[in-house]
Amino acid sequence: MQTKPSPHLIQIELADRWKISPRTLERWRWAGQGPAFVKLGGRVVYQLEAIEAYERGRVCQSTQQGTALRKAS
Repeated sequence: MQTKPSPHLIQIELADRWKISPRTLERWRWAGQGPAFVKLGGRVVYQLEAIEAYERGRVCQSTQQGTALRKAS
Protein backbone atom coordinates (compact mmCIF):
# COMPACT_ATOMS: atom_id res chain seq x y z
CA MET A 1 0.00 0.00 0.00
CA GLN A 2 1.34 3.40 -0.99
CA THR A 3 0.99 6.31 1.42
CA LYS A 4 0.01 9.76 0.22
CA PRO A 5 2.50 12.56 0.77
CA SER A 6 1.49 14.91 3.56
CA PRO A 7 -0.36 18.05 2.46
CA HIS A 8 1.75 19.93 5.03
CA LEU A 9 5.41 20.76 5.55
CA ILE A 10 6.99 21.57 8.88
CA GLN A 11 9.31 24.55 9.21
CA ILE A 12 12.50 22.52 8.71
CA GLU A 13 11.12 20.86 5.58
CA LEU A 14 10.11 24.20 4.05
CA ALA A 15 13.46 25.76 4.94
CA ASP A 16 15.19 22.83 3.23
CA ARG A 17 12.94 23.16 0.17
CA TRP A 18 13.86 26.84 -0.21
CA LYS A 19 17.47 26.51 1.02
CA ILE A 20 16.95 29.11 3.74
CA SER A 21 17.37 29.11 7.49
CA PRO A 22 14.45 27.93 9.62
CA ARG A 23 14.99 31.15 11.61
CA THR A 24 14.14 33.13 8.46
CA LEU A 25 10.72 31.47 8.43
CA GLU A 26 10.30 32.28 12.12
CA ARG A 27 11.19 35.92 11.46
CA TRP A 28 8.77 36.08 8.52
CA ARG A 29 5.95 34.68 10.66
CA TRP A 30 6.66 37.22 13.38
CA ALA A 31 6.67 40.04 10.79
CA GLY A 32 3.56 38.78 8.98
CA GLN A 33 5.52 37.88 5.85
CA GLY A 34 5.99 34.69 3.87
CA PRO A 35 3.43 31.99 3.18
CA ALA A 36 0.36 31.42 5.34
CA PHE A 37 0.83 28.89 8.12
CA VAL A 38 -1.32 26.85 10.48
CA LYS A 39 -0.75 26.32 14.20
CA LEU A 40 -1.79 22.85 15.30
CA GLY A 41 -1.41 22.19 19.00
CA GLY A 42 1.60 24.48 19.29
CA ARG A 43 3.20 23.17 16.08
CA VAL A 44 3.56 25.34 13.02
CA VAL A 45 2.86 23.69 9.68
CA TYR A 46 2.61 25.08 6.17
CA GLN A 47 -0.05 23.78 3.80
CA LEU A 48 1.50 22.62 0.54
CA GLU A 49 -1.23 24.49 -1.33
CA ALA A 50 -0.29 27.76 0.44
CA ILE A 51 3.43 27.19 -0.25
CA GLU A 52 2.82 26.63 -3.95
CA ALA A 53 0.54 29.69 -4.16
CA TYR A 54 3.23 31.80 -2.48
CA GLU A 55 5.85 30.48 -4.91
CA ARG A 56 3.63 31.27 -7.91
CA GLY A 57 3.19 34.80 -6.57
CA ARG A 58 6.97 35.28 -6.41
CA VAL A 59 7.75 34.40 -10.04
CA CYS A 60 9.88 37.15 -11.58
CA GLN A 61 10.57 37.99 -15.21
CA SER A 62 13.68 40.04 -14.51
CA THR A 63 16.04 40.90 -11.67
CA GLN A 64 14.46 44.36 -11.44
CA GLN A 65 11.31 42.79 -9.99
CA GLY A 66 12.99 42.02 -6.67
CA THR A 67 14.30 38.98 -4.92
CA ALA A 68 12.34 35.75 -5.03
CA LEU A 69 11.07 34.31 -1.73
CA ARG A 70 10.85 37.66 -0.02
CA LYS A 71 7.85 39.46 1.30
CA ALA A 72 4.82 39.09 -0.93
CA SER A 73 3.30 42.32 -2.22
